[in-house]
Amino acid sequence: MKSRILGSLGGIVASAALAASTLSGQQQPAQAQSYVVTDLGTLGGTFSVGFSVNNKDWVAGTSALPGGQVQHAFVWQNGVMTDLGTFGGANSSATFPLNESGELPGAAETSTPDPLGEEFCDFLGFTDHLICLPFIWHTGVMTPLPTLGGNNGVANEINNQGQAVGAAENTLLDPTCQSSTLQLKPVLWEKGEVHGLPTLPGDLDGAVNAINDLGQAVGFSGTGVCANEFLHAVLWQNGTVTDLGNLGGTTGNNPQDINNQSQVVGASNLPGDLTSHAFLWQSGIIRDLGTLPGDFSSYAGSINNNSQVVGQSCDANFNCRAFFWENGVMTDLNTLTLAGSPLFLVIAFGINSSREISGLGITSAGEAHAFLATPDNGSAGGAKPKLALPENLRQFIQQRLHRGPKVQTRAQ
Repeated sequence: MKSRILGSLGGIVASAALAASTLSGQQQPAQAQSYVVTDLGTLGGTFSVGFSVNNKDWVAGTSALPGGQVQHAFVWQNGVMTDLGTFGGANSSATFPLNESGELPGAAETSTPDPLGEEFCDFLGFTDHLICLPFIWHTGVMTPLPTLGGNNGVANEINNQGQAVGAAENTLLDPTCQSSTLQLKPVLWEKGEVHGLPTLPGDLDGAVNAINDLGQAVGFSGTGVCANEFLHAVLWQNGTVTDLGNLGGTTGNNPQDINNQSQVVGASNLPGDLTSHAFLWQSGIIRDLGTLPGDFSSYAGSINNNSQVVGQSCDANFNCRAFFWENGVMTDLNTLTLAGSPLFLVIAFGINSSREISGLGITSAGEAHAFLATPDNGSAGGAKPKLALPENLRQFIQQRLHRGPKVQTRAQ
């Protein structure tokens, strides 16, 4: 799939019980904020994921329906999870941050077969080959957004000025693909109109992952849909595109978020392209945020306007933990949760200005559920055992880290 949406979430559903390893989480620093974790449940299936949280405590994400064969976008408010539906097809997903007005971006399948047989929105690894359209949802209405003349697109984020960003197909075939596949271009939607954004010289395709309230946007620019898509991490500002650099790798450079202080976070490959680390970019300097102790790779999903970062850190076997990063210190989010937390927190995707965090956690029964972690004045439980995740979840995370959490190459 060529969207910020995660890949095959169906593989998250675990039949095996979670096993605790002998490794312990990072110790909680003195006076660290503790968290109450709320399991947001599902739309009737056995998995869900919370991609973003705004300052009104609304959480947006994706959940399986009963039977686990279909997933729909949802918005969660005050304990109620609302199904956003589709454009007549099977699946939809709310991608990442909704704004303070409750406008929510995403992508949804129609009932129309893709004329080229593309599988743009490969939500569950199915091959229904349906056209998938970008949308903005607001007050119960899902409105489709235009593409660049092609069949498919995805909206990834919308700022508080109503500017949405993402990616859309044009009418030209991508020469890097063996099968008939349209080119994918970075776009901005404003007042219902689509505007193409430039890629770096020599690059053919790209996508925008995030936009702040200043109109600065970040994403990737690459050589082609079926080639090295995540070749360059880029910033768009005032009609120009700038290469943000990398952590030494030649590909896998994928910004995920930008705050109103123009700080950018994401993931970038290290030299040799065997692993990737979370990064923080500011004023032309890219910083490696490292990993939790004993881990191999990391990914930063979100940064708020207080320069607080959340994401995920994984060991070499892709047993992963959500992290909270502030002032140079990366902390296992599980060590900050109160005793009796209903979930082991695997990935943190969103953080708002009040330090509330959304993401994906694992229940004691091995199901993947969306969570909202809310700051609390209680005493956190401290170090907790690292969990050995179910094999299908570890494979899913490994695939996601290689292909990119927000923008993925579509199935061929």
